[in-house]
Amino acid sequence: MENTMLPRLIIEPAVRRALEEDLGLAGDITANAVIPAGHRSTVVMAARRPGVIAGLDAAELGFTLVDPSIVMTRHVEDGGRVDAGDIVATVTGPSRALLTGERTALNFLGHLSGIATVTAEVVAAVTGTKAQIVCTRKTTPGLRALEKYAVKAGGGGNHRFSLADAVLIKDNHIAIAGGIRPALQAAREHAGHMVKIEIEVDTLDQLREAMAEGADAVLLDNMSPQTLREAVEIVAGRAITEASGGITPETAGAVASAGVDLISIGWLTHSAPVLDIGLDYHAA
Repeated sequence: MENTMLPRLIIEPAVRRALEEDLGLAGDITANAVIPAGHRSTVVMAARRPGVIAGLDAAELGFTLVDPSIVMTRHVEDGGRVDAGDIVATVTGPSRALLTGERTALNFLGHLSGIATVTAEVVAAVTGTKAQIVCTRKTTPGLRALEKYAVKAGGGGNHRFSLADAVLIKDNHIAIAGGIRPALQAAREHAGHMVKIEIEVDTLDQLREAMAEGADAVLLDNMSPQTLREAVEIVAGRAITEASGGITPETAGAVASAGVDLISIGWLTHSAPVLDIGLDYHAA
């Protein structure tokens, strides 16, 4: 994986919020009642099924924000593949703190690794084509940067991070603006010279109208592979082509073979199953 590590100032607020949510007003009353104050342990985080790892920095903060003396040793880095049974990391420190941070650490690691895993599956399905798999803004509120990072860890790319990144004229914008032409004309008048303008089209006639108005990119929504091939021919390299809508690992190859530049998939971030990663105790 390319160097896409997120800075701590992005990750830490999310982990702190998760810990605050978990600790409540009284803290971990179970660990504090059951475990002696001076007890130390070593635990391992191990994959229970194959996948691609992402979120180790967040997992580590899940422990060290509880107790800075905790040490986590990684046996794989983000973007690395694991098989069932592989040890992802070894964590050593005060037992109470390890147990307190366990769920937060595993929540982040499992969720982000799940996103990386499904992304890698779709990326593999389009191998040999020019298409890049990208995510969307369909992310968990407050976790967008982390989830988009996980897509990168799985070999994918990122679409807009926010509404301020680019103009993307969707079907409702078009309907309210009065059509493809007036929507694009208004966007062109409003946007600065550095801002790219993309527009969603559902038909080839809409695509021809968008190209006549000089769109920088076209989102080809819910089109069959055959229609996508025709769309790519109409565009003829004059704009970026993005396919979207109901694309799965089983259909991604056919969509990519149509010659599109991008395939955007919202479920990478909003519906990826968690990668099952467990925490097992070993005496210190």
